Amino acid sequence: MKKSEAPSSTSPSAMIDARIESLGDWRGETLARLRALIKDADPDVVEEWKWRGVPVWYHDGMICTGETYKDVVKMTFANGAALKDPSKLFNASLDGNTRRAIDFREGDAIDAKALTALLRAAIAHNTAKSRGGKTAKSA
Repeated sequence: MKKSEAPSSTSPSAMIDARIESLGDWRGETLARLRALIKDADPDVVEEWKWRGVPVWYHDGMICTGETYKDVVKMTFANGAALKDPSKLFNASLDGNTRRAIDFREGDAIDAKALTALLRAAIAHNTAKSRGGKTAKSA
């Protein structure tokens, strides 16, 4: 994994904290909630700060990003197309061969149980891929 693009004096986690606080609205609250669910799903997750301001979470490869826009908080799963999504959480970037995303809008409820299952499937996919094993869809 590459070093964070953040200045060495500021950790990626601190930069994510600052982003959440600077938003100061529902987007910050949503990003904070998503981050907490990611950390609960995988206490060993590695946080990075990429592409001039995007929180990224890793475990044996990229799990997902947490992008914030005017009207949505977008959680993009790097290998989302390879994951089973029985709860139909993916609602964006559905036409690509690799990524899938979930757009959260103001007032949207977060299905913590389903999202945690999806996060764990993404982690399992990465781990299997890094070990040369079967992935979530091929298993």
